[in-house]
Order: sequence, then C-alpha cells, then structure tokens
Amino acid sequence: MTIDDKLARLRALLGEIPSALVAFSGGVDSSFLLRVARDTLGERCVALTTVSPTTPDEDLADARALAAELGVDHVLIDANELDIPGYAENPTNRCYFCKDNLFTICVTEATRRGLAVVLDGANEDDLHDHRPGLTAAAEKGVRHPLVEAAFSKADVRAASHSLGLSTWDRPASPCLSSRFPYGTRITAERLARVAAAERALRRYGFGDLRVRFHDEVARLEVPVGEMPRLLEPTVRQQVLATLKEIGFAYVTLDLQGFRSGSLNETLRRQKHEGPEV
Repeated sequence: MTIDDKLARLRALLGEIPSALVAFSGGVDSSFLLRVARDTLGERCVALTTVSPTTPDEDLADARALAAELGVDHVLIDANELDIPGYAENPTNRCYFCKDNLFTICVTEATRRGLAVVLDGANEDDLHDHRPGLTAAAEKGVRHPLVEAAFSKADVRAASHSLGLSTWDRPASPCLSSRFPYGTRITAERLARVAAAERALRRYGFGDLRVRFHDEVARLEVPVGEMPRLLEPTVRQQVLATLKEIGFAYVTLDLQGFRSGSLNETLRRQKHEGPEV
C-alpha cells in the first residue's frame, strides 16, 4: 500500500469509532495519530498526557504546544512511575509497569468522559522489538490504529510531512528511564542528571543522541557522522566539563553510534545464546 492508501485506511478506521481518548506523548507517532483523529472525530477526540519525572520537560512543553495548535482538549495528569512497586528496580519488563499505569489512567479518564475507546501511537516497527507495554495495552483494551493501518515508523514520518506536522522529523524521545541498563535502580536524582546531560548536548547542536547512565559513567551515543564534531577539542572539553559538573565522573563515547533501544541489545543476545548451563 502507498502512504495515501494507508492514510485513507487510518481515516476509515477512526471514522468507525464514536469517540476516542489518545494517549499523547508529543512524539512523532502519537502526534500524527492525534492530528488524524482530530481531523476525523473533531471534538469527540481528547488527548491525555501524563506528567512525570521520566518525561523531559521539553517533551511536555512540545506536547502542550501541539495540542493547543490542533485545538484539542488536552488533559494533563500527574503520574510518577517511581511510585509504582517494582518500577524503580528497572526489571526487563519495566515498560509494562509504566504502560499499565498510563493506560489505567487513560481508561479511567475515557470512562469518566464517556469516550468509547483509548488509542495509542504504536506502529508496526514496535511489534518487532522488546515492547512489554504492548501486553499492558492488550490487557486494557487499548487500540493501535497505526498498526491496524500498517504504518511503519518511516510511513508515519512521511505522512506527517505530507500533513505539514512539525514533528515529522523529530528525533525519537522515549522516556528517560530507557537510558538505564536493566537492573540499575532509577531515582529522581538520576533521571534529572540524564535529562540535564542530554539538554546540554542539544545546546551544542546534537539532535539524535542518548546519554546512557552507568553509575559514574555517562555513555554518549551520537550518530557516527557527528562524532568528529563532538571530538573537536573545544566541544569535547566543554561537554566534559558540563557533564562532570552535572555529576558524572567519567564520560565515554560509544563507537557504535546512536541507535534507539541499544540497552535491549543484551536481551537479544541472551535470547540468541540461550541460558547458561
């Protein structure tokens, strides 16, 4: 199917829904879904965003701005995942706890407002990675219209561009907890350190990036093509000074470069190799 075919399919699917609440993070996928849902359902579409220490302040500001631009009723609800039993220990199914909490909030709000269904922005690519949150979605009856309409991430970006959405080329921005290796405890102070470090790197013009937390070590992921700029003496010294001031003792550069979900690589290797005997 072409992008236009998929977009027509998405509109048809949404047109069959009486009303909907969209779990809206402000990222590429949920922004695209919200735009099409707004166009299709009008005032029968509501957006909900949770406010949490795991969400960068910039992402929340962007979500609020886009919802206002679209003229969508935007609900903001405080939700500190660190209060969820088991979440802070950062198990391999951490995202299940987060999404279970999010979708419980969404279903409760949708029920209170008399909205027919909760939608989220999962796309087909998400079905092929470690996504425990999809289990929580299934348990709560959350629908994935982008999956139903066969949208990949690249399709979402292309369709977003065609609709004039400013988010079409926005870098992926999963929650800050994704910067911590599984089993590393997540705290508000550590989340704040990671957020401050990534904010600092963006001031130097790096868009796609991650600061992975390894206790005293900050492991930087930037695209391979941007490594030379990061290693320029002036930039390197400024980044080192800033991250040490933030609280990291050591700063390393990951030579594999930026890649989403790099902390899932150990899970894939363990699955491939099988258990030790």
